[in-house]
Amino acid sequence: MIIQSPTKYRYNASDFKITSRDSLDEDTFVKQLKALILAAATLLMAQAYAETDANAAKIHERIKPVGEVCVGAECGGAAVAPAEPRTGEEVYNIACTACHSIGVLGAPKKGDQAAWDTRLEKGLDAVWKNALNGINAMPPRGNCANCSDDEILGAIKFMSGR
Repeated sequence: MIIQSPTKYRYNASDFKITSRDSLDEDTFVKQLKALILAAATLLMAQAYAETDANAAKIHERIKPVGEVCVGAECGGAAVAPAEPRTGEEVYNIACTACHSIGVLGAPKKGDQAAWDTRLEKGLDAVWKNALNGINAMPPRGNCANCSDDEILGAIKFMSGR
């Protein structure tokens, strides 16, 4: 087949045969395509990360605490003085009276010398240890978790009349 150009030159179709050397190598094309896809993916990920980071800052702003509570001398406030120890009678009225006023489940009643004498035969320290650790139906510390050891001892002395 003969192709005629507008300038009146004659070319043969076989002169325009494309050989594999003249064509774009397949490996090069695939490499360039991969590089283009990688560049596009990197750009999209960078944009998504920037959006996520901006959203995280907005979320932290929305859920931050409204205020702070500070008590005591660390914050410039008045120092809280420790409370004075309670008397045996005060501890009895707060924690012990429910059981020891009426003798619930064998608890020795306040002022019952005979019941207290049998318990105190083992010694005041043994009764005190039982009160701290609990014995039979009595829970540890008689459910007075905020009572000191000395306050528990004072309550025992008050109830036993010692």
